[in-house]
Amino acid sequence: MENSLLSFDSWLNPLFVIGHKRKLEEDDMYKVLTEDSSKVLGERLQWYWDKEVQKAEKEARTPHLTKAIILCYWKSYLVLGCFTLVEETLILIQPIFLGMIIGYFEKIGSTGADKDDLAYAYASAAALSVCTLILAITHHLYFYHVQRAGMKLRVAMCHMIYHKALRLSNAAMSKTTTGQIVNLLSNDVNKFDQVTIFLHFLWAGPLQAIAVTVLLWLEIGPSCLAGMAVLIILLPLQTCIGRLFSSLRSRTAAFTDARIRTMNEVITGMRIIKMYAWEKSFADLVNNMRRKEISVVLKSSYLRGLNLASFFVASKITVFMTFMTYVLLGNLISASRVFVAVSLYGAVRLTVTLFFPAAVEKVSEALVSVRRIK
Repeated sequence: MENSLLSFDSWLNPLFVIGHKRKLEEDDMYKVLTEDSSKVLGERLQWYWDKEVQKAEKEARTPHLTKAIILCYWKSYLVLGCFTLVEETLILIQPIFLGMIIGYFEKIGSTGADKDDLAYAYASAAALSVCTLILAITHHLYFYHVQRAGMKLRVAMCHMIYHKALRLSNAAMSKTTTGQIVNLLSNDVNKFDQVTIFLHFLWAGPLQAIAVTVLLWLEIGPSCLAGMAVLIILLPLQTCIGRLFSSLRSRTAAFTDARIRTMNEVITGMRIIKMYAWEKSFADLVNNMRRKEISVVLKSSYLRGLNLASFFVASKITVFMTFMTYVLLGNLISASRVFVAVSLYGAVRLTVTLFFPAAVEKVSEALVSVRRIK
């Protein structure tokens, strides 16, 4: 998989050829890597969970599944933070080189430029190109590895849920339903695929905001505080929205469990329902439960839309407030300053108003899923 980054996914060509000749069968698929197999991942996480349960019994407390997950994956996932650090650093460096290039053309139009200035401009252009190339490689490597980390956690959780379901006693089975277990395996575990993508932005977002503020202060002075104030005001709002996602996720999961449980009961007792002509009554019951579930899903969609709207609104207001303040303080606008400021705001806006709130949202939803699975 990793080599496919250099070979343009050519490793899939033999599979396409086979699929063109006949229908693909299970044996045609590539074997899963041993380190990604359900048995290996599940038993490893199970070991940490058993250790956490034993430790909790000794300390007379409730065991925490989150601790077991962190102890199992923190080392490998922490290494991926280096990709985030490199990527966010390059994003901040790019506008600086861009400003140097534009400053060279400004100098040509005003006082003229000599050979040293031309060499300086070429060096800035080369540095900008190298940064863009490294950023493209780092970005895709990061997203590949964090998605793989999420996949590993999801597979390990499915393995543990499945084995636990096989070992449930009759007393435990009376407290849970097949529908609830199916919902855990189909919906809750999918949250781990998403949370690993954005988790590193919880620390990268604030750090990048501080770095951008320093760079903007050096470029345009105190005027940058006007634009950063808009972003800072949006942060508490988006954090609150992220917490609302958590409560809505809990309600959605509860409604989904109830609907799946009812559907299983309807399917099991279909013969009796048909015998007594109760189809309409049970159809109304299922529709009513589905409407309740959809109403909560709609509220989550509205909140997600509000989150995205704040991102696009902030992009316009931030730049406007910054340069309006810059002009009112008696400064003259230049192309190099505008391009640098807009590029830096673009970088921090993407992280602070999109990735950071997404991280809060996904972490909140993942914690709800962890509690339900535990």
